[in-house]
Amino acid sequence: MTDKKEEQAANTPASPIDQYWGLKLETVKANLEANNFSVFIADKAADAKTIAMEKILPGLGISSVSWGGSVSFVETGLYHTLRENEDIEVMDTYNKKLSFEEMMALRRRSLTADLFITGTNAITEAGQLVNLDMIGNRVAAMIWGPKHVLVIAGRNKICNGLEDAMIRVKDYAAPVNTMRLNKKTPCRKTGVCHDCSSPERICNYWTITEKSFEKHRIKVILVNEDLGF
Repeated sequence: MTDKKEEQAANTPASPIDQYWGLKLETVKANLEANNFSVFIADKAADAKTIAMEKILPGLGISSVSWGGSVSFVETGLYHTLRENEDIEVMDTYNKKLSFEEMMALRRRSLTADLFITGTNAITEAGQLVNLDMIGNRVAAMIWGPKHVLVIAGRNKICNGLEDAMIRVKDYAAPVNTMRLNKKTPCRKTGVCHDCSSPERICNYWTITEKSFEKHRIKVILVNEDLGF
């Protein structure tokens, strides 16, 4: 019975929406690869974890791992899997038990990790990563430090170009993240960016990653469903 269901599912034509996103993801993949990124496509969030654990990590020979703030990363289940890994050093910057000083020290040390995992605020169709950080530890690690970077991004992060990507970040990702983190900023209450001067402002450091240097240092898993913010 299970085999018949699997066969029927395999023979069911893709919906127009699935066809659309399949084409879109392949285009973005090709453009990212032209910009020296290594790129994988996952159908679902759980598939992204499988790709990371079976296709990416085994070839890296890593002895340490850390990560930046990323709802997408957590939604794949990869965070929980790696957190329990006893074979590598895990610099868990999500550890709520650490003091502010301890957390900042760990974030600095995470720049020396063999592998840094994060999400991205936006991806342009031309294959650029667009991000806006509060502290800068996430974008700093993407640019320099860790030997390898793994970016996990749902299809909802794809934008037409740089202008659209920056609008997406300011008009959607930033306000939603201030709500998630319960920051004392105007956008948490209004849902609209006020270009504020709040001490808890999370919009401080823009980065646009045009290409991966060294080639293939940054790996990207594009997921064919919405993930994160």
